[in-house]
Amino acid sequence: AYAPRSPDSTSVSHDAKAVAVLRIQLRIVAGSLRGRKLNCQIDEGVRPTPQMVREALFSILGDAVPDRPFFDVFSGTGAIGLEAISRGAARCAFIERDVRLANEIEKHLDAFHVNDRGRAVRTDAYRWAERWLAPVEPVNVYVSPPFADFERRPEALIQLVGDIQEKAAVGSVLVLQGEKGEIAIEQLPAGNSTWEERRYGRNLLLIWVKENEIAPPPP
Repeated sequence: AYAPRSPDSTSVSHDAKAVAVLRIQLRIVAGSLRGRKLNCQIDEGVRPTPQMVREALFSILGDAVPDRPFFDVFSGTGAIGLEAISRGAARCAFIERDVRLANEIEKHLDAFHVNDRGRAVRTDAYRWAERWLAPVEPVNVYVSPPFADFERRPEALIQLVGDIQEKAAVGSVLVLQGEKGEIAIEQLPAGNSTWEERRYGRNLLLIWVKENEIAPPPP
């Protein structure tokens, strides 16, 4: 997942020969994989979601996590999706176009013996949302775009949100993660529900629940 790096949630060291690469360690907070650690190498542009925000996210989702499919979009390290699996998600798709990060996600799935419940989808998230065949049952979708996309690709990001809203089954939960000032609720398509905003320092979680079917736009 992409979010501002936090010294409380990551252990970071710089590689002298490759300054743009960071080595981090993240810990799964709760569930069957509680305490397991993810050791990752990431580029400076990747921003793992702080532990405080991860804990808040799953506290909000609560009983909506067990036995539901989970989609970790712009998954980065895969910490959010692995946390979902740990807390009982039926399965998780990790949407990540960076092949190296996707490979690391699969290594963690293997190491934690949960590769039957998760898979890395190596593709562009915007293209994925456009082509997504949503399950017939309710799902949880977590979207945490890179910093730059809020400024450089706002129309594409809004389209991605709209695609997920339209395709997801009634009862599905969509969470968009960003920072204060990156995006505002009034910029987002409302669909048939209102968005709820939660703030954690400079981090924002914008939460939307699909209450009923969305009528297609007029021709």
